[in-house]
Amino acid sequence: MVTKKMNMIEAINLCLHQEMEKNKDVVLLGEDVGVDGGVFRATQGLYMAFGEDRVADTPLCETGIVGAAIGMALYGLRPVAEIQFEGFTFPAFDQILSHAARIRTRSRGRFSCPLVIRSPYGGGVRALEHHSDAPETFYAHIPGLRVVIPSGPADAKGLLAASISDPDPTIFFEPKKIYRSFKEDVEEERYITPLSEAKVVKEGEDITIVSYGSMVRTCLEACELLEQTSIELIDLRTIMPFDENKVIQSVQKTGRCIVVHEAPRTLGLGAEIVARINEKALLDLKAPVRRVTGYDVTTPLPKLEEFFYPTPDRIVHAIKETMNF
Repeated sequence: MVTKKMNMIEAINLCLHQEMEKNKDVVLLGEDVGVDGGVFRATQGLYMAFGEDRVADTPLCETGIVGAAIGMALYGLRPVAEIQFEGFTFPAFDQILSHAARIRTRSRGRFSCPLVIRSPYGGGVRALEHHSDAPETFYAHIPGLRVVIPSGPADAKGLLAASISDPDPTIFFEPKKIYRSFKEDVEEERYITPLSEAKVVKEGEDITIVSYGSMVRTCLEACELLEQTSIELIDLRTIMPFDENKVIQSVQKTGRCIVVHEAPRTLGLGAEIVARINEKALLDLKAPVRRVTGYDVTTPLPKLEEFFYPTPDRIVHAIKETMNF
């Protein structure tokens, strides 16, 4: 196994190159994905490698991008559509909800929609309005749609390859805060990371933390501040459908749990995780499950966002409260 230190952008770029090389039906489309290589350069070099027939710059029209991609998928291609920022996925929401996610059911299995919609996601970079949101709940609520949010370069590469190979539509949110913030060893050869399979990042006995995306890094920072507490950290990776069994097994072992995500609190994924724990592991709990999340306000930009997102200190406080219950 040959590995190389990569950041998330480099890992995603390599994955796209390998998937396009492996399968001529994989095509890319989106605003500036061609000549410019995307706003974050995730598709840099692919236009030169595969040509304009497979890497298509589109007009600034998210509805058109996703609508065209759905048509391509129905006719046998495997389109990877890039939406420049997560806040701009909403103009295409009707296409995603009414068509991409429903076509398998609507056609009684005659058609599937092997479509991946990639988008930079989340805050932490002091960007503009519509450039720093965490809207995963909207998409996780849609039957027939998979939602994936990696927490590092290696997982991003394997999960994206799995998403492109999958016969059904996937929303692939890429936390922009960690696009270039760190590097890790990534296999240079093509590989698949299973979808809907959580990863135990850190094993522990006292309390479980469930998180995903860039918040996994924040949780690791919190763990370093509480070395005396044995913390088990679970990275969901796929948030819908998420790996319920791994979460329940961990909570049954530790008896305590907190859930961390940057999306607003009300009706966030944390609420669903708490509900599943109450259904499957209520009698194993030694304390109520707590949530550390963003607040129920529009992301305050740019200087106040550090007060909006979960921090290591907020996570440490929740752990101490739970341990002392």
